[in-house]
Amino acid sequence: MTLRLHENLPDTVRAAVQTGPRTLEVREFPRPVIGPDDGLLRVEANGICGSDVEIFRGHLHGKAAAPFIPGHEPLGIIEEIGERAAERWGVTVGDRVALEVIVPCRSCADCLVGRYQACRNKQNGHGVTPLDVEPALYGGFAEYLYLAPNAVMHRIDPSLPIDIAAMYNPLGAGVRWAVDLGEVGLGDTLVILGAGQRGLAAVMAAKAAGARTIIITGLEADRHKLAVAEQLGADHTVVVDGPEGRDIVEAVTEITGGRMADVSLDLTPMAAGPVTEALTVVRHGGRVVLAGLKGGREIPLKTDLLINRGLTVRGAFGVDAAANEKAIALLESGRFPLERLHTHTFGLDQVAEAIETLAGERDDRSAIHVTVQPHLGRTAATN
Repeated sequence: MTLRLHENLPDTVRAAVQTGPRTLEVREFPRPVIGPDDGLLRVEANGICGSDVEIFRGHLHGKAAAPFIPGHEPLGIIEEIGERAAERWGVTVGDRVALEVIVPCRSCADCLVGRYQACRNKQNGHGVTPLDVEPALYGGFAEYLYLAPNAVMHRIDPSLPIDIAAMYNPLGAGVRWAVDLGEVGLGDTLVILGAGQRGLAAVMAAKAAGARTIIITGLEADRHKLAVAEQLGADHTVVVDGPEGRDIVEAVTEITGGRMADVSLDLTPMAAGPVTEALTVVRHGGRVVLAGLKGGREIPLKTDLLINRGLTVRGAFGVDAAANEKAIALLESGRFPLERLHTHTFGLDQVAEAIETLAGERDDRSAIHVTVQPHLGRTAATN
C-alpha cells in the first residue's frame, strides 16, 4: 500500500541538471513510481553552501563527472510513501523532513556501530548521484526528490518559514564542528576562521554551548557577515585583509592576553594559510577542527607545531544524525534571529544565478544564506 498526500501530482518532474563546469540546464523526468519501501518528497527548498559553488565550478565532485542533479540540503514535504517505509522512518504523508547527504547501507559493520558516514556500501547520495542511476531524482534542485529506502531523514516543525527551516544543514555543521568535534563548552574561547554560513552557525552553536569568548574572521568583503556574527553572539570580529586587515594570531594574542584559544575551526574554502593559523591561535593542548575543503591541493603542514604544542586535530566530514537533531532543536527554539542570515531565494530556473550570488560573482555581494525553491514559478500540487 502506498500513501499519497495529493492525487493530482504531475506526471513529470522538472530538475536542474549539471552537465559540466558552470553548465546547468532544466530537464523533465518521469515522476518515480513509489512502492512499499520508498517515497517521494516535494522539495520546498534546498540550501546552497560553499561546496555547491566549488562543484558548480568543477573543482569538486570530479571535473569530468557524469551529468547529475545537484543539491544536497533538501527540505520538503512527503507526498508519497510506501507503508513499510512510513513505519521504518516513523513519518507519513504531509510531514516536513530534512535529508542527509549520505544514503548508507545500514547493515555493514560501520553502520551498525553508528559510523554510517564511513559506510563502504554507500548508496546514491543526495546531490551527487549521476542521472543514469534510476530514477535520477536524487538531488534537491528538483521539484520532487526520490526517497530511497535507506535515506536518512529528520522531521522539522512545518510552521517554521521555509527558508529558515532550510538552514538545518549549516546549523548542523556548526553544532558538529564546534561542539561535537571541537568540544567547545562552558568558559571556552573559540576562533572561527571564515564567516560563511557555517562560520555563523558555529557562533550560534558555541554560544548555546556556553562559550565565553567567540572570535570570528572574515575578509573586507565579508563585513556584512561579520555584522551578523556579532548579532548572533560573536564577541570579536577580525578583518584579515585590506588596508585595515589584522594578523589573526596577533589579534587572538591581544584579545586573550596571551592565553590563546581553546578551540579553532578552519572553515575557509580553497585557502592554505588558514590551516597554519588554526594551529597557531590555540593554546598548548588546544583542539583544532579542519572543515574547509581545499580542492585536493597540497597544504604545507608544520608537524613540529602539532607535536611541541600537544594539539588535537580533527577532520570534519559533513554532518551526522546527532548534530542534525541538535541543530533542528535549536532552529525550532527560536533562540537566535535566523532571519538575519537568509538573504536570497531563487526558483528552479535560476539555480546558476543562485550559486553565483552566494559565490559573490554577481553585482549583489550581500549573500549569506541562499535557497532554491523549485516550485517557484510552477503551481504546486493541491487537493
